[in-house]
Amino acid sequence: MVLGAFLPVGAESPGKRCGGLEMKNALRALYVAGLLSVGGAHAALAAQPACDRACLEGFVEKYLDAVVADDPKLVPISPNVKFTEDGQRLLIGDGLWNTAKAKGKYRLFVTDVPAQQVAVLATIQEDHKEAAQFNGSLLALRLRVRDGQITEIEQMVVRGASDNNNRTFNTVDGMATNPLYLTPVPPGQRASRAELIAAANKYFSGMQKNDGKGDYNFTDDCVRNENGGQSTAVPLQPGQKMPDPKTATMYSANWSCKQQFQSGLLHFVNRIRDRRYVAVDEERGIVFAFGFFDHSGGQTRHFKTPDGRDIVAGPVQPYTWEIAELFKLEKGNIRKIDAFLQRVPYGMNSGWSTWEQGMSDQARDVTMEAPAGI
Repeated sequence: MVLGAFLPVGAESPGKRCGGLEMKNALRALYVAGLLSVGGAHAALAAQPACDRACLEGFVEKYLDAVVADDPKLVPISPNVKFTEDGQRLLIGDGLWNTAKAKGKYRLFVTDVPAQQVAVLATIQEDHKEAAQFNGSLLALRLRVRDGQITEIEQMVVRGASDNNNRTFNTVDGMATNPLYLTPVPPGQRASRAELIAAANKYFSGMQKNDGKGDYNFTDDCVRNENGGQSTAVPLQPGQKMPDPKTATMYSANWSCKQQFQSGLLHFVNRIRDRRYVAVDEERGIVFAFGFFDHSGGQTRHFKTPDGRDIVAGPVQPYTWEIAELFKLEKGNIRKIDAFLQRVPYGMNSGWSTWEQGMSDQARDVTMEAPAGI
């Protein structure tokens, strides 16, 4: 637990927010004494006025404003906040707080009102050795809000986006939010939280040790973007021929989402672990997950395609991607995928899981877990 003495909070007293801090301290005492279950704590906290969609998304903007200003007092932060950047537990004011220069324009929200969490893919400018310039970065951010304060902050900063004169940053920063992500699902057609997570998890399960024979629940027009670049269904260039899955030794960005999975050529992604589903927007049919893609090398590079061809592919040395991934689902099928990812030390943990959870490939719905500090 971070000591409150190191963590400035907003000027407004939490005690003025419907007795929020006093109630939380009472709940914590009861919980520690064994007189209140986690479920009971959730019920009592749920009795507090909820932060709606606009409120939660507003917390993101306030938080980013505070980070850019390097002034934690500009946003209400719990004295018991847990804060990580790229899997490392830090004090408020460290990491991106030191280097943020200005907010970017891009936002792709997954706003989970029942869980009082909001996750976003965004852009941000960081310091450059030349004061008039900036290094552009991609930011995956999750905030949990309780009693008018931020209690959890999880962020992944993709700093490689600044190479080639901020080409990747500029691509993402200039994108408009795809209307598919903003379109509500008709009330009678909305899937439950559990159903949305189960459908999204088929993506990770289908890619892990991909054999071309799984349940690949993609729409025909599914498109995946990674760090702003389209990685499926990329149109052919003049004179270019579509690679044939029957002879190819590596999957192609020209193929559809389903064709890539049906090829069996993603097999070298041998472990997708710490699959943490952190925000679900049932109204819009969107799921946000953090996870790690491991390429272990060695024998994991040797596999057979669905038609029996022997293939050797994938990174030669152990390699891990840290990834934040969004899924837009329609009637149980994945239609749109957007991801921010970066290479990290092999076997890295998120900072939000036990070692055993971090190494597991089981899906975990953490949206309703007990808040930090309880």
